[in-house]
Amino acid sequence: MLFHISNDAIFLEVKAVPGSSRTDIVGVEGDRLRVKIASAPENGKANMELCVFLAKRLGCAKKHVVLKYGGTSRLKTVALPVSVKNELERLIETFERV
Repeated sequence: MLFHISNDAIFLEVKAVPGSSRTDIVGVEGDRLRVKIASAPENGKANMELCVFLAKRLGCAKKHVVLKYGGTSRLKTVALPVSVKNELERLIETFERV
């Protein structure tokens, strides 16, 4: 399961690939959304870019996208507002599982 809902939030599982040429979603890998991040993994820059990118892509305020787990790992859990559930489901459907 790529995400689950708990306590009025969506918890999305992400595999981040920092240091890429551009930031974009590249697919679904196992039970995680695979996202390439243009920023290097230094001083939280890649984590911040991931949150800002997801907020923009899902149509919510960046303050509502919070990195919950995996600050120093490629495997991350991001909390999103429940209001983006339909958009998140549409986004996930557009990618093939790897």
